[in-house]
Amino acid sequence: MIKPRTETPDLSINLLNDTKWTLSEQKPENFTLVVVYRGKHCPVCKKYLETIQDHLGDFKDKGVNVVAISSDTKAKAEASYKEWDIKDVPLGYEFPIEEAREWGLYISKGIKDEPEEFVEPAIFLIRPDRTLYASSIQTMPFARPEIVELIKSIDFVNNKDYPARGEA
Repeated sequence: MIKPRTETPDLSINLLNDTKWTLSEQKPENFTLVVVYRGKHCPVCKKYLETIQDHLGDFKDKGVNVVAISSDTKAKAEASYKEWDIKDVPLGYEFPIEEAREWGLYISKGIKDEPEEFVEPAIFLIRPDRTLYASSIQTMPFARPEIVELIKSIDFVNNKDYPARGEA
């Protein structure tokens, strides 16, 4: 488990726009938001990423860089990109399961139409120096932080210089 105020592992992942996204190369004004989603098979993920799409401008206005990643193959990520309304969300694919474990993520074995193995959802709010500010790690597709509430919280954090909590 990565504790708040400690450095996160570096993360480097291929994006669908044929670039490589690397956490240590990010230079956000305030935060990087890493959104881990379950994959193409997840209708809750579709809705969640579409809500992020709707609020990308809000994140940008608050100095937050956003990336969404999954352990999906490139082909499945491309299908998600084409079928979901997420045209501006940077979408990463093939997040290695072993690397996901280093981030403290839960891994599930697929049932029915799911992949054989995949990561469960999480969000990580990371300071520009790569220290973890906050995280929410789930074991199921539901009970994720609401995007609008997260945006309001970022305003509060920035306006009040509120410190990261939970490091003890």
